[in-house]
Amino acid sequence: MARTAIARQFGDIQDLEIVDQPVGDPEAGQVRIAVRAASINPADLKQLRGMFGRNEKSLPLRLGSEVSGVVTAVGPDAVGPAGPIAVGDEVVGYPVRGGFAAELLVKASSVLPKPASLGWGEAAGLLVGAVTALHLVEAVALAAGDRVIIHGATGNVGLAAVQLARLRGAEVIGTVSAAHEDELRALGAVPVLYGPGLEDRLRVLLPDGADAALDTVGSDEALDASVALVRDRQRIASVAGFARGPELGIRLLGSGPGADPGTELRSGARLSMLQLAGDGVLVGPPVVSFPLQQVREAMALVGSGHAGGKVVLEP
Repeated sequence: MARTAIARQFGDIQDLEIVDQPVGDPEAGQVRIAVRAASINPADLKQLRGMFGRNEKSLPLRLGSEVSGVVTAVGPDAVGPAGPIAVGDEVVGYPVRGGFAAELLVKASSVLPKPASLGWGEAAGLLVGAVTALHLVEAVALAAGDRVIIHGATGNVGLAAVQLARLRGAEVIGTVSAAHEDELRALGAVPVLYGPGLEDRLRVLLPDGADAALDTVGSDEALDASVALVRDRQRIASVAGFARGPELGIRLLGSGPGADPGTELRSGARLSMLQLAGDGVLVGPPVVSFPLQQVREAMALVGSGHAGGKVVLEP
């Protein structure tokens, strides 16, 4: 039996509870992981609220798509993207189902080696943001010398996008709050405060416009500034602007309506993103930890939009 966070109905944070559930032994192509940390993403809150649909057959709902932990059992043919998986391996699991648990079964294809230099929370909270950021960078074909605007530059996705863009030799201008200006400068990017007048502030730095824009926010000001400053709208990519994206003619990425999910690209990037992080080249956001039994409080912090880092649960 393993402590597990579930919701017996679609609803909201108050519907989450901790129960003991059987885990079972891994079948062919599966492994069992003792979870050390499970990352909370905004998508988990959306799933709980039924924003991805309300299929009653999926109840009780188990949330959590990325974890880190130790392999406790393997089934036949337990081979992951990096090769055979063995009991005792320290790993990252993504994507998984029901990661808010002390232990769970995972497809071997979702299990990757955890870099020794990463803590459990860092490893659990890296991949969703990193592979999404790479998808943004690839979608606009970012190259050396490009001037790119990154909206939400110190969020989980934006932070990774800034670093990946800089690795490609791009000049990065990132929108941030005043509290995060120094953080962005330390990454070699130029901070610009978001809020009213954003387009004017960006034009001071980009009198000839920008070559591309990556949007992780979806706000009107971010989208309006992007289309005003980037001539080719196919070099504007958003993972949040689903309401206005189609009318603006920009690229939409992710799980929203009409978006390119980039499944193959994101899956193929997992190992390389972990390697970059393990080498200290890609730095994730600060980790904010909660014990599993405080899943409601942790989810509420994520929902507030002011977590100040990557929120993880520790069973």
